[in-house]
Amino acid sequence: MASFLSVVLVILILAILFKLYIKLSVKRNGSYVCLTGKTAVITGANSGLGYITALDFAKRGARVILGCRNGDKAEEAVKKIIAATNNKNIVYKLVDCASLKSVRNFAQDIIENEARLDILVNNAGISSDEEGLTPDGIQTILQVNHISGFLLTHLLIDKLKKSTPSRIIMVASPTARFANLNLNTLRDLNTATLSRRFYAMYYNSKLCNIAFAIEMAKRLDGSGVTINAVHPGVATTEIVRDAKLWVKFGFNIFTSLFLYTAEEGAQTQIYASVANEIVNINGGFFGNCNRIEVYKTAKDS
Repeated sequence: MASFLSVVLVILILAILFKLYIKLSVKRNGSYVCLTGKTAVITGANSGLGYITALDFAKRGARVILGCRNGDKAEEAVKKIIAATNNKNIVYKLVDCASLKSVRNFAQDIIENEARLDILVNNAGISSDEEGLTPDGIQTILQVNHISGFLLTHLLIDKLKKSTPSRIIMVASPTARFANLNLNTLRDLNTATLSRRFYAMYYNSKLCNIAFAIEMAKRLDGSGVTINAVHPGVATTEIVRDAKLWVKFGFNIFTSLFLYTAEEGAQTQIYASVANEIVNINGGFFGNCNRIEVYKTAKDS
């Protein structure tokens, strides 16, 4: 019994030390850039990283458009942001990233009704055991995490070019380093168990975000629009909201002990969106508010 208690104590001490290390290693965005007169669009903005990013932009005076699929949650998020910042120029527009028609309607609304667009943060994402296809015939994780952001970026590119200097942010993940991305792995959903398909597609979708930023940067060179990818570390968000109950329970316990909070995780995408010192960086990859080496998996053009 004594030996068992000793083991538990050692594990507890190690967990506390690791949690302390996580907290001390977080680098926070220190930019004081004002965004008054600027307009920012953030997808998946009613909770998690997107909400924290929207809150930060609102504090800086921006007009912030929250792209959300749930109107009730979006309205509540808008009210909270306005109350916290006294910035009344905060709105939401409905968009379901599992529907390309919805993405097109969202983009058209912005094109027709917004005078400018200075920052686009493609933040929306899911991590679930959903193996089905969307109504568009695309695997759900791939479409929500990447294809919809890819489409939205192209639909809004002219608005971004008219508002230069402007920035596009692709929110990726450290799991992109484990991806196995090729035409076969994107097409074939029947070569592995469901759990392996789920993880493989999540990893691949996040690698797509990085690869897209690298290639799109080449095509935007000289346009006044930059695009960069970021990873928030492994942060506590609602990304497993659609997973099975036991998955969410285990994930929430694990994240509360060992991972960044949403506020900590959002620092890098905020930094990449506003920091003056990186205004000319295009096609970069950022983590913990620093430019970092792109993963080997993203170096194969």
